[in-house]
Amino acid sequence: MVEPEPEGAPDPSPATAPPVPEPEAEPAPTGQAMQTVAALAARRASPIARLFWWAFTGLVAFIVSVAAWDFVTGLLDRSTILGTVALSLLGLVLLALALLALREMAAFARLRRLDDLHKEADAALAAADLGAARKLVDHLIGLYRGREDTRWGREKLAERAEDIFDADALLAQAETDLLAPLDAAAIREIEAAARQVAAVTALVPIALADLFAALTANLRMIRRIAEIYGGRGGILGSLRLTRAVMTHLVATGAVAVGDDLIGTVAGGGMLARVSRRFGEGVVNGALTARVGVAAMEVCRPLPFRRQRRPSVSALVKRALTGVFNRAEG
Repeated sequence: MVEPEPEGAPDPSPATAPPVPEPEAEPAPTGQAMQTVAALAARRASPIARLFWWAFTGLVAFIVSVAAWDFVTGLLDRSTILGTVALSLLGLVLLALALLALREMAAFARLRRLDDLHKEADAALAAADLGAARKLVDHLIGLYRGREDTRWGREKLAERAEDIFDADALLAQAETDLLAPLDAAAIREIEAAARQVAAVTALVPIALADLFAALTANLRMIRRIAEIYGGRGGILGSLRLTRAVMTHLVATGAVAVGDDLIGTVAGGGMLARVSRRFGEGVVNGALTARVGVAAMEVCRPLPFRRQRRPSVSALVKRALTGVFNRAEG
């Protein structure tokens, strides 16, 4: 049954129609893959966990070594020739392990040297000590001696250093002559890593693909940046350096989406024209660029003074413009 309209009721019209409910807006991209990578890399194991892994590793090494020795001695009892071959192979394995350990120790020493140079630069600049600045320049020239990509800068710096009588100006000249080409190489590595992470996140519809791409690309990027500045980190050294970079980013809140650059990129007009998946790609790429800039600051032997600290927004634009133009086309 149809109820009659009450008397005096206005005729139905678009003006009296109830408002159309707005569709729920999708949440803004958060760069979940990069935030997960940062949290995992920055997490420190508890003392109990470290004790467990230390004891477990020692136990496994002890069992393997005893089993290998029993195997070799058993072969020697059965056949002198076979036992000698097994003993020789075991010696080669031990030699390779020793060489790997030496390489890791050298890698830690190189990374420690970069950190010491950075501290020397801070002290020389704070005290305006020309003698300390000249000593630091000599250390820098020695660090990059033998590298063809720094030959021109080392020669120019050696020519000009004697004519500079101010600590700040001397270190600024060292930045220009020695570190500017290395900064350019590090920036190229950052752009390549940001492009890779953004492209995989945007184009590969697999849940763990973006996490794996972010992890591997950032590890490789941090290691390459350390090598560019003379760190040459090994496996353990690279992992330790990665944790130091990520810990710094997490502590300063630099992996949070919403401040300065990331809020601008995620909320800008570009993402309004693409899907949420592309938005996640942009944010993950931008966070990768932030990790790269932090790695530059950690690995660079001199702080940024005359040379400007790379802008993350500029890195993102150069790295991702071509990717998203092709995707939108």
